[in-house]
Amino acid sequence: MLMQNRLLLIRYTAELYIRIRAAITLCRAVLICLFLFSANSYASTLVQRSIGDASRINPIFATDSASGEISGWVFNGLLKYNANLKLTGDLAKKYLVSKDGRTVTFILRKGIKWQDGIEFTSADPLFTYRALRNPKVATPYSTDFMLIDKAEAIGKYIFRVHYKTVFVPALASWTMGILPYHLLKGHNLATDRFNRHPIGTGPYKLTKWKSGQSILLTKNSSYFRGAPHIDHLLYKIIPDSATAFLQLETGKIDAMGLSPIQLKRQITKKIKKNYKIYINPSFGYTYLGLNLRRKLFQNKKVRKALDYAINKKQIIDTILFGEGTVANGIYPPTSWVYDSSVKASKYNLPKAERLLKETGYVYKDGKLIKDGKQFSFTVVTNQGNNERKYAALLIQSDLKKIGIKMNIRILEWQAFLNLVNSRNFDAVLLGWQLSPDPDQFSIWDSSQNKPGGFNFVGYHNKTVDRLLERGRKTMNRKQRKIIYQKINKIIFNDKPYLFLYSPYSIVVIQKRFKGIKKEKAGIFYHLVDWYVPKRLEIYP
Repeated sequence: MLMQNRLLLIRYTAELYIRIRAAITLCRAVLICLFLFSANSYASTLVQRSIGDASRINPIFATDSASGEISGWVFNGLLKYNANLKLTGDLAKKYLVSKDGRTVTFILRKGIKWQDGIEFTSADPLFTYRALRNPKVATPYSTDFMLIDKAEAIGKYIFRVHYKTVFVPALASWTMGILPYHLLKGHNLATDRFNRHPIGTGPYKLTKWKSGQSILLTKNSSYFRGAPHIDHLLYKIIPDSATAFLQLETGKIDAMGLSPIQLKRQITKKIKKNYKIYINPSFGYTYLGLNLRRKLFQNKKVRKALDYAINKKQIIDTILFGEGTVANGIYPPTSWVYDSSVKASKYNLPKAERLLKETGYVYKDGKLIKDGKQFSFTVVTNQGNNERKYAALLIQSDLKKIGIKMNIRILEWQAFLNLVNSRNFDAVLLGWQLSPDPDQFSIWDSSQNKPGGFNFVGYHNKTVDRLLERGRKTMNRKQRKIIYQKINKIIFNDKPYLFLYSPYSIVVIQKRFKGIKKEKAGIFYHLVDWYVPKRLEIYP
């Protein structure tokens, strides 16, 4: 009897243990389901690498990539591009265009607050417009607003602009970040402390800026679209790519752009385990810009000779490891006006030598000579971009074959920008990231050869000027495409730039970040929706 009771007790204990384990398993399953279906995040920081420091975090002065990216998180425009690169409302909930296309009315969202708690109203876009039109404010973005005849604030929530004529890029121009009237009225915008301590309406606000070291953004809990899930964006300023890659390997950086050589040769098993790589065609190109103020580059035959002397395919195969295409003008393959019929100049040293000979140069003792002087110039590019550095070395080697001495000078980002803006250079190796709209008035129009303007190579072509004006006023998309393709052919033939390549965008991101989507607008388009899942550890 005693033995039987012991057996019953053991069986009961075993059954109870099994039921408890089953309950624990069920609870664990429920909690895991809650975890999987929850998009909540705990306090998180996305650490990114920036090649250079920002200059002024103010959208009307943000002409470099670092300043532009930070400004994009702090400020909003009246409109924005959606994930498919179509214009949609941002600070404006909707917009109305008159039948003649010359008047645009923006209906603003109510209840939006600046990051200091003051309400956003129609006074703010009106102030921004007047700042952009102010001749004392040196900004390359003013050109898009010079065709406005009148701008007016109608009450607190309606802003209306009247154009002198039809201006097709009008809507795209209002993606420009809007400035706060209440903070900047009567101030000198170029020198105001606001440029280091910006207040915007965007999803993130600037909380700490250590010059040359880092920029910290913190989520705006009152953001009108809802607070981002990631609490902080930390930009580490690391000009040296090898140092940046080492920090990526050790987990000190969560996201950064990779060079093709890093992608092909340096990715370790550890990086593959912890990071995901995203590769997309970029909306830009890299070029060698020639300062046309220099007598050396004023003859078109000379510029064409230099173009023939550069082996662009070798640059793509050697430096980009095939991760790009040869550029054939001012529009990359991702643009809707891209013209595949324009063929990039093929590497042809005999043709280059023949053109140089026609301009009076002679090849003697391994040197290209004219008027007793060797053909010699200096190319300047920025620190932290090894693709450009190595491309410069290959170009240097190519030109040496025909007796040209090309020096290379690599500068820290801000020093490089200062040199470009001062026009004190022979040639620059640089790149453009372009807007979805094909209008490039600010880069190529003769009027933009001015302080602060993007036409820093000093390009002048009256036909291009006329076509740029026509392209801005042509509503028909097919006709507009024809106009911009004509512009491309003329500029490509004139060779103010030696168009090199359109690289692919290669970005690596730590796998703990979820909610990432690949869109036409890029993987960072939905960053405000990214999140880091809660870490749940359940013990038996």
